[in-house]
Amino acid sequence: MPSRCKTPHAVVTFDSTADAMAVQAASADGSVPGRMIPVPSEISAGCGLAWSTPANQQQELEEVLQTKSLSWSAINIVDLY
Repeated sequence: MPSRCKTPHAVVTFDSTADAMAVQAASADGSVPGRMIPVPSEISAGCGLAWSTPANQQQELEEVLQTKSLSWSAINIVDLY
């Protein structure tokens, strides 16, 4: 059985659950790359929820967050499965 490898992901953290849910709602049309995850243990962040996308899509993600005026706290690069 092949083992999974960790790959770099851009992980967006939020100050509030409402901010995280706004990003998830905005992603319904497929314009926000990634998915909601629990905040990885490598990061300390406010609400416990984070948005994860492959690191090579970080710039696209940042542009969408700004274009849609979505609030976020920080973006960290973390190796995830």
